[in-house]
Amino acid sequence: MIGRIPITDISPVVDCGQWPAKAVAGETFAVSATVFREGHDAVAAGVVLTAPDGQRGRLRRMRESASGTDRWAVEICLPTEGDWLFRVEAWSDPLATWLHDAEIKIPRGLDSDLMCEEGARLFERAAKAVRQADCPGPDGQAVLAATAARNGTKNGTANGKNGDSPCGHRAALLAVAATLRDEDLDPRARLSVAQLPETAALLEAHPLREMVTRAKQQRIRVSRRRALYGSWYEFFPRSEGAVVNEVGISKSGNFQTAAKRLPAVAKMGFDVVYLPPIHPIGTTFRKGRNNTLSPEPDEPGSPWAIGSEDGGHDAIHPELGTLEDFEQFVSRARELGMEVAIDFALQCSPDHPWVKEHPEWFTIRADGTIAYAENPPKKYQDIYPINFDRDPEGIYTEVKRVLRHWMDHGVRIFRVDNPHTKPVAFWERLMADTHATDPDVLFLAEAFTRPPMLQMLAKVGFHQSYTYYTWKNSKADVEAYLSELAHVTSSFLRPNLFVNTPDILHEYLQHGGVPAFKIRAVLAALASPTWGVYSGYELAENVPVRPGSEEYLDSEKYQYKPRNWVLAEREGRSMAPLLTHLNLFRRAHPALQELRNLRFHRVDQPDIICFSKRLPGAYDTATRRHGLGDVVLAVINLDPHHTHEATVELDLPAIGLDWNAEFVVDDELSGESYRWRQSNYVRLDPHIQPAHILTVRASPR
Repeated sequence: MIGRIPITDISPVVDCGQWPAKAVAGETFAVSATVFREGHDAVAAGVVLTAPDGQRGRLRRMRESASGTDRWAVEICLPTEGDWLFRVEAWSDPLATWLHDAEIKIPRGLDSDLMCEEGARLFERAAKAVRQADCPGPDGQAVLAATAARNGTKNGTANGKNGDSPCGHRAALLAVAATLRDEDLDPRARLSVAQLPETAALLEAHPLREMVTRAKQQRIRVSRRRALYGSWYEFFPRSEGAVVNEVGISKSGNFQTAAKRLPAVAKMGFDVVYLPPIHPIGTTFRKGRNNTLSPEPDEPGSPWAIGSEDGGHDAIHPELGTLEDFEQFVSRARELGMEVAIDFALQCSPDHPWVKEHPEWFTIRADGTIAYAENPPKKYQDIYPINFDRDPEGIYTEVKRVLRHWMDHGVRIFRVDNPHTKPVAFWERLMADTHATDPDVLFLAEAFTRPPMLQMLAKVGFHQSYTYYTWKNSKADVEAYLSELAHVTSSFLRPNLFVNTPDILHEYLQHGGVPAFKIRAVLAALASPTWGVYSGYELAENVPVRPGSEEYLDSEKYQYKPRNWVLAEREGRSMAPLLTHLNLFRRAHPALQELRNLRFHRVDQPDIICFSKRLPGAYDTATRRHGLGDVVLAVINLDPHHTHEATVELDLPAIGLDWNAEFVVDDELSGESYRWRQSNYVRLDPHIQPAHILTVRASPR
């Protein structure tokens, strides 16, 4: 049933409140709603927050986004993790209605005394409603002093007394009422006291509310900061320290040799080290080099073909080391300021212990064989999918046991392989159970699937999601999709913009050379608070297994791939300096650690985009504006082959500046500084500098 004051279209709300909206501690986001009423009387709205411990906060006033839109909003920032509640409240605002009418009538001499009397009564009602607990806030003495200055009395009251409110707020409201009744003053002078900024601030803290209507409480789940912000680096530990000689004899790297790579990854500024499956690999139908079905004896196979006589999902591949070696690897990463994420791939090789112990967990074909994984025309003969409709309780119990096993050994982030091929209800239950006991554990969904499934997985609990970023390369696609991520789905879906994966080498990278790799890295790192790279990206590895394929030639999924990182950097072939610059720049600029503040600006050429991210500075009560704060502008040439020139037209209010402002921008890539205004010329050569990464300051240093 609708209330006395209609409140509709509340945001952020996920599917009518079926699942909680998402935020992280310290993140700024808007709560909004459509609020209106019949007739012309003024309405107002606000939000009341309830903390996870049940403590109810004070009313926070909302503002109409634009006059006449009936859309009200307020930005909030939840400081602590946990499940928060918020409720939108709306009310009729008789003082705002009176002031609107009085400002029309009194200057024209229409019902002046009557209007002043009606206003006085409203201010008396407002004073009566002031509670002792509401006193902290605007200084009532400011209103008293301003009233005294206007009407010539000693302290702004009708009788020289400052009222009975311990904080002076009640007295200040009564002083306005008394001034409105002072017949020795011209009605316009009496009205001017009600128009004072000090009076407005007082009514802001103590609104006179009629017909108060409260909407249904809504939920927001606040996670730790890493759920929103971080830089991921994926590498195969078996390739670090691996030996591959000229006659094809191979030897695997292990956790001890892989740990030697960690300082370099940390130096590049990455926060999360993600490892593909680390479990024993089956031998039945093992895949060889370039996905062949005839592997050489020493070829390692795909780590996603999990399980052998050495164990299953709770075991470590013997060539990688022991559980103790893994724990030391996790500990070393933590010492360097990074977390370790591991792959959580719920599938089996034909040699997995589950195949023998629980054959009922798999799909049996008409010929009696177990169905292997397929994504036609791709075939994965070395992998058996689990049928989650067979013994769902038994499967759930075992999966939960495996998950907790790795949690107990230091893993707090899981990258989930192909979650869209498992029932959504399974993930909803697993996410809820994990959150109940370990809310710091995070899950990334590798859901390269249709939008409804991708979004549903996010709604039921996945903290982050892979996206379609890899396939968005034109200006129109980039702007439309990143805007969708930042504003349409941001209340439940947090993107992780991986620029490449072991499975995906997009044609843009295959044919764009080093400039393409730089462009995609800059775009992902600046547009999204979380992004990731798969190792080899910094070397611009771009050769597909065949024309038209997104698979790498000599893919690391099927063989060891040791790389000489030191030599590449020495010879200037590595983009590690750029990745380092991007990650450290992200750490230094909190505006880049947010998702919902992305704004695109107009550029008159189809190959150059411009966007900004801003985190406003402190609010100035005198100007009623936020300070400039942290502002980053990115101007990027999306064409890796050609130089382009363009005019960038900035929406200056969106970055906290007036339309006629002139300001200075500092280019973080070139070190140059420029004086900019609303309209600006740019020229970007992808082979020299494909982008401007600009920080904004109001005046020269």
